[in-house]
Amino acid sequence: MWNDVFPSFLIGLREGLEAGLIVSILVATLVRAGRRARLGTVWAGVTAAVALSLSFAAVLTFTAASLPAGGQDAFGGVLSLVAVVFVTAMVFWMRRSARSFSGDIKARVTEALGRGAGVLAFTAFVAVAREGLETSLFLWTTAKSAGSSQGPIIGAALGVALAVAACWGLYRRVLRINLGRFFAVTGAVLIVIAAGVLAYGLGDLQESGLIPGHTAHAFDLSSIDTESWYATLISGTLNLTPTMSRLQVLGYLLYLLPTMYLFARGVRQAPAPSAETAAKRAAKQERDVARRVPRWAIGTSIFAVPAVAAVAAIAVIGPGSSAAANTIDLSESGCGSGWSNPAAGAQSFTLANNGRSTAEVFLIDPADNAVFAEIENLAPHTQRPMAVTLSAGSYAFRCAFTDGTALSSKTYTLGGGSSGASTGFAPVTDQDMQQPVSDYRAYVQQNLPVLLADSEKLDADLTAADLTGGGLAAAKAHWLIAHLDYEGLGAAYGTFGDFDGRIDGRATGLQNGVNDASWTGFHRIEYGLWHGQDAAQLKPFGDKLVADVQGLIKAFPTQTTDPNDLPLRTHEILENALQFQLTGISDYGSGTALATVSANLHGTQVVLGTLIGLIEPRDPQALTAINTWIKTVAADLDAAHDPDGSWTALNQLSTTRRQKIDGDLGQLLEQLSVVPDLLEERSSA
Repeated sequence: MWNDVFPSFLIGLREGLEAGLIVSILVATLVRAGRRARLGTVWAGVTAAVALSLSFAAVLTFTAASLPAGGQDAFGGVLSLVAVVFVTAMVFWMRRSARSFSGDIKARVTEALGRGAGVLAFTAFVAVAREGLETSLFLWTTAKSAGSSQGPIIGAALGVALAVAACWGLYRRVLRINLGRFFAVTGAVLIVIAAGVLAYGLGDLQESGLIPGHTAHAFDLSSIDTESWYATLISGTLNLTPTMSRLQVLGYLLYLLPTMYLFARGVRQAPAPSAETAAKRAAKQERDVARRVPRWAIGTSIFAVPAVAAVAAIAVIGPGSSAAANTIDLSESGCGSGWSNPAAGAQSFTLANNGRSTAEVFLIDPADNAVFAEIENLAPHTQRPMAVTLSAGSYAFRCAFTDGTALSSKTYTLGGGSSGASTGFAPVTDQDMQQPVSDYRAYVQQNLPVLLADSEKLDADLTAADLTGGGLAAAKAHWLIAHLDYEGLGAAYGTFGDFDGRIDGRATGLQNGVNDASWTGFHRIEYGLWHGQDAAQLKPFGDKLVADVQGLIKAFPTQTTDPNDLPLRTHEILENALQFQLTGISDYGSGTALATVSANLHGTQVVLGTLIGLIEPRDPQALTAINTWIKTVAADLDAAHDPDGSWTALNQLSTTRRQKIDGDLGQLLEQLSVVPDLLEERSSA
């Protein structure tokens, strides 16, 4: 929770201080002018502004709750981008206006005193409402990205409280703050936080399907401990996640770097305007307002706007709507209480983990255990939304905690009917996965000797070239054959342990890069073959490759394959191909990246073949779409496979062809992304 406090604390402090300074200046100006009787008008405007801000937050919350899951992602993504625009404009405006801030407000108050109570209230309302609306929007998006409202609310409350105390101290002249420096430092930090909000918003838009590329990961660090102090601190403060798409990373950097540069360089400040100039400018603005808006309308709108906003939100959602959010409580002593008035239709739940351990929560049909919705990795004392549309029937929540506790809620019976209801899918058990794992291990066991035979041919070519001083053309040909043998094994690399790094490791991350003595395997030999190294230099690496493959063959029968590996690898094999092969990262000179992708595609098909019996009854449409895109990608790759057996290098592809391969593979990954969730083994209670 506490890692989510800081961003909200900062925005609450900064925006609270801005609004508080405005109120302090308004009050001080009235007191010094001997017009204490007008203070009630100022507080009326401030109260209306606060009411409007809270109403705006309610509208955002109720609107999001009424949308289906995809709609919530799109809604949250758009608002995240809007929040970034507002915050960016705010920090640059304050950076530029800090010097004349006090003078402008005093000039406005002086003019408003001559225009009547309505204009004074309107001045207070507009000044505070702007900060309040910005705060509501940014805090809402921060809470959504955090997956919990508790931390952001606490942070905002602490920030506002500190801002109120600081403004009181400034008003009483017991505290002095360098506002220019304060707004400069907090502005820089907010730009970093806004970059994370932007990345999160882009991710939401990708999840909703409005923007493609959700599965085109720039990096995937999901294997790290996401509950460690450093992971939670980075995630909560910067809105960075262990897995981010290329678009998210690109958006983050393209926003952060130029925006921070422009902010740090600063805007050339004009001299602060004199009081006379500020008064004239404020007078003109107030006269314009007075001409456009009757005085009676000003006072009425102050109280009518927040009321209308709140009523509109209630009218749209409706007090009895099935989309109204239910808070579902869970802990190690109880699971799934709090679903009031269950009825068929769109459901919006807020799952609150009040326990001591992280939990997975499933909404199931207790009769056959079909899963209709799930939330993974719900940390203690956090909340996450769950949206699903249900038809009439019986449902229950199932909670599985990391301490081993597993329990279910009472059964909820829903009446009525609903169109567009979610389809439940049968959970996969360990027993269900035994046959696919066995089939795939048999495939690997059968093809490892083929890999060894082709590796021995490569080694023999290097030996012959070393003895005779001949060329390395034969070695290059057999290198490709043997390497594709290995890449075609696909899902087994998670089982191979250290052998995978020895046989197919890259030089990335090694202390001396391509010159590191510990670098071995196919890519080391590739580098030598296509960078002018002679057979004598490469012969030891050929021997080492054969020895490692022999060691793998001996070790494989004793190695275990995690049943969850197969569904994961249906997506990860080609995800790695997109990340490393089609970017050229794994090409050390051979220009055979497309051949490797083709072998990866074959490995993916083999894995899918072992899982068809589990996928088809659960989601036949997904399987059809997957097969369609596999054929499309295969055709793209075949077009780059020349009749003489050679492959077109990436840098020889036209921009159009390269973009088509990237795009089609991205679409295939989108279809494959459903398989790991569909076939994930789920706990029972």
